Amino acid sequence: MIVIEKRPQPSRAWAIVTPLLAVVATMVAGGLLFWLLGKDPVVAIRTIFWDPLFGPFTSYTRPQLLVKAGPLILIAIGLSFGFRAGIWNIGAEGQYIMGALTGAAVGLALYPAELRLVFPLMVVAGALGGWAWAMIPALLKTRLGTNEILVSLMLVYVAINLLAWASLGPLRNPDGMGFPGSRNLSQWEASANREVFAGTGIHWGVIAAFAAVAVAYVLLSRHAFGFAVRLAGQSPRAAAFAGVSPSRLVVACMGIAGGLAGAAGLFEVTGPAGQISIDFNVGYGFTAIIVAFLGRLHPIGILLAGLLLALTFIGGEMATTQLGLPAATVQLFQGMLLFFLLAMDLLVQYRLRWKRRPAAVPVMAPQGTVTEAR
Repeated sequence: MIVIEKRPQPSRAWAIVTPLLAVVATMVAGGLLFWLLGKDPVVAIRTIFWDPLFGPFTSYTRPQLLVKAGPLILIAIGLSFGFRAGIWNIGAEGQYIMGALTGAAVGLALYPAELRLVFPLMVVAGALGGWAWAMIPALLKTRLGTNEILVSLMLVYVAINLLAWASLGPLRNPDGMGFPGSRNLSQWEASANREVFAGTGIHWGVIAAFAAVAVAYVLLSRHAFGFAVRLAGQSPRAAAFAGVSPSRLVVACMGIAGGLAGAAGLFEVTGPAGQISIDFNVGYGFTAIIVAFLGRLHPIGILLAGLLLALTFIGGEMATTQLGLPAATVQLFQGMLLFFLLAMDLLVQYRLRWKRRPAAVPVMAPQGTVTEAR
């Protein structure tokens, strides 16, 4: 029979292999799903994973790969600090929205001044907006002992309503003939987050994401703060003996996550999205959770996972337009990826072994008859 045994130590080899197996399993399950929808599974998988990189429209899709990956990587890097320390910030989507709102508000307050400081001020305001929104669940947890999962998640819906209010109220374009939404910030030179290198898709948000990967790698592997984060996640009791303050760690990790998510929102509203609107948020904050875990909470892994998830976004859009697949298929595809990753994580902590059943042992019953016991 097959038994599950806990490993003495988590397997590093399986920790590397399981994300790859999860991707393969997602392709197989996704292919079955496409077949049930009446589509050729090989063509659908090729459209999602191959055509964006090597298909006929690469001049558009390759730059879009970095545009989509930038906010995912930036948010996931921030979340990884808390997740490593056992602090579960599920509200990055709300922090992303609030960063976009506060950053856009600062920029629109200075409109139409053509000053070089406008965009840097908006970036700072966006990061501070996300940080302030993350401080609500952080302080409630440290002062009142509330659950950061529930509070951060509920604040997402508050942020969504604030986004709708701002789009219809104080940030609405006065020249927009009553339609909801702010001025187009990407068309205003002082606030536009344009490509740094033409035709590559690399704007300041993408550069910030790559910089965050490098800084996070140094912090987690070479700095005392990274040691405290790892220790708190692996053994809270040992962290307490080492002098790590749980309250300070919660505030620090939530603050980093909120600041990076807010900056991602600002980069998005001044670049690809262009304006504050009711449907500005597209789920980057929630998808970044998948990116963080697919990347094993490691900065390099998050970089690769962000590019992979961005590939599914672009490939999914191509499959929707070219093959007629439902738009919800892409979200289901990403959900399957997380499901298989979590399912295969069993192999990191446990191993499967074949064990023979114990042989039957004859014993004497009280009446003198022979029976078998196992």
